[in-house]
Amino acid sequence: MKLRKAGLSRKTKETEIDLRLNLDGSGSAQLNTGIPFFDHMLELFTVHGLFDLALTVKGDLEVDFHHTVEDIGICLGQAFREALGQGQKIRRFSSGLVPMDEALCQIAMDISNRPYLDLNATFPKSKIGKFDTELIEEFLRAFVNNSRITLHIHLLSGKNLHHQSEAIFKALGIHLDLATQRDPRKTGVPSSKGVL
Repeated sequence: MKLRKAGLSRKTKETEIDLRLNLDGSGSAQLNTGIPFFDHMLELFTVHGLFDLALTVKGDLEVDFHHTVEDIGICLGQAFREALGQGQKIRRFSSGLVPMDEALCQIAMDISNRPYLDLNATFPKSKIGKFDTELIEEFLRAFVNNSRITLHIHLLSGKNLHHQSEAIFKALGIHLDLATQRDPRKTGVPSSKGVL
């Protein structure tokens, strides 16, 4: 069975990114974004999604983290879409609840070719160390727009910023893995239109 892999390099005046993604991996994460907290979140996404992700980034971190985080979302979304191809035999949908201690994340997704993000999350503070919590939405929006999936995330509870963030990234990895799994009962693209 063909492995679903993609790689890309992207260079702008703000960031330089090299990314390799394997959807049918084992959870191997080789990450160097220059932002330790974001590396940790992407590692959770990778490990719990059972993807293999190698990512090296040089960004204008002296300005702030915005360009780097958003551009990673763009590249990861493009790689995800390329690796998935036409989406033959995938389950397509996934939803559920993922806890991280007191934090609880509800997630639902459709690999639909219709990008849409509904993020309902209120963080009690604006920063986790040096990381702006608003960048979580910037990453997710860039990922959704470039992977062309429909994604609903509701953070139902939580007081600890780190736990809330972990719940979101773990849920994203877990449910992308479930939605992209091949269903042996299916014979083609999972859409009545014949195309996603």
